[in-house]
Amino acid sequence: MSLTTPARGGRPVLDPARLAFLTAQEEQRFLADRPRSRALLERARAHMPGGVPMGWMTAMHGHAPIFAAEGDGAWFTDIDGHRYLDMNQADLSMNVGFGPPAVVAAVADRMRRGSQFMLPTEDAVWCAEALAERWDLPYWQFTLSASGANAEIIRLARHASGRDKILMFDGKYHGHIEDSLVIMADGKVKPELHGLTPDHAAHARMVPFNDLNAVERALKPRDVALCIVEPALTNVGVVLPDEGFHAGLRELTGHYGTFLALDETHTQIASPGGLKQLWQLEADAVGLGKTIGGGVPIGAYGLSEVLAQPLKTPPSMPGAPMESVGGVATGGTLYGNALSLAACRAALSQVLTPQGFARTAALGTQLADGLAGLFAAASLDWQVHRLTSRSGFTFADHLPRNAAEARALAQPALYRLLRLWMANREVWESVATAGPTVSFAMAEAEVAFYLERMRDFLADIL
Repeated sequence: MSLTTPARGGRPVLDPARLAFLTAQEEQRFLADRPRSRALLERARAHMPGGVPMGWMTAMHGHAPIFAAEGDGAWFTDIDGHRYLDMNQADLSMNVGFGPPAVVAAVADRMRRGSQFMLPTEDAVWCAEALAERWDLPYWQFTLSASGANAEIIRLARHASGRDKILMFDGKYHGHIEDSLVIMADGKVKPELHGLTPDHAAHARMVPFNDLNAVERALKPRDVALCIVEPALTNVGVVLPDEGFHAGLRELTGHYGTFLALDETHTQIASPGGLKQLWQLEADAVGLGKTIGGGVPIGAYGLSEVLAQPLKTPPSMPGAPMESVGGVATGGTLYGNALSLAACRAALSQVLTPQGFARTAALGTQLADGLAGLFAAASLDWQVHRLTSRSGFTFADHLPRNAAEARALAQPALYRLLRLWMANREVWESVATAGPTVSFAMAEAEVAFYLERMRDFLADIL
């Protein structure tokens, strides 16, 4: 392979002509080997825009979507019969693996006995108690996604504080809700996507991750209701906090009267109580989703006594019509349903155990050490992320400290080649904004299989 050194960052990259050639070669093989997926996609376009039931399915992978048939443990199979080791796990919503027996049994039993009542079940009590112990927050509520959980945390913080501004960090992802779908562009906070009004952006502030001086400037007007943060950024690869960052953030939010929420949607895979427990972090609220449902849609959020008070004693809304449920704007018809809570209980008690987390963390170390060894053997200076069971790498000799650095170090075209190459050789690689993750269904053999494929990939391109 010819290595060139571009001006940006002085980082060696694959020669553009060879990169284009290899990508075209892999894409041609990818499409040719999946005729049933291609045919079904064409059929689907008649009644689903883009041929998919949700737009992300065409946007996230950098190639045409495939149609899944079934999954088993750490692997899934498409309708053309290709089997894949799943390193993406549906953006961690399937981190427990496909078809964990305890969850399958609990869901089947709950379906037979009724899946939804708009009434609490004993499983809800059990799950709330378990989450309270793990995340050290006394009160819990349930939604259908982490997006819903974060939306309700924001509303409760606004009510309790009497303020309207929200502080977030560049590179975040806190769900598909208006309040968090904002970005920094040209020095201003703007809507992230079409279809959003500027109004929500006007109530948001954004600062770089790991920049406590910027945090203090944003909080000084004392109009910020909530600061919401991922303990480590996970939507631009992995960006770890500087030593003392979270302690400083807690101190500043407390000083300026701002509530602090941890979005552990992705980082909950680090320990039974996420990074909050592992790093002994303090917060007024925690948002969860994905993994704790064992593959069934769920969201959950934990609250301090102060933030839970409006739910314990709902405030009245003078002039509200009789059909209004009153109180702070929370809830939904399917929120806290019996099926989701049965799955959550089974996942927490049988899969997401302390022993399970210790095992996936050890496998994550095996993965990270293996990647580092492969890069060194290939004379590449790429650096490896380490976040217990989640790994990944940066195409540079240093790890980023914030989202801007992560974007500058990214090589999307090279990562697209990697995904296609891996898919053609039985690995469903993580999306470019994430990083390969060990699931609870994996063992040493799966990690070794992935590392073998990465070794072969490097040999092929080099």
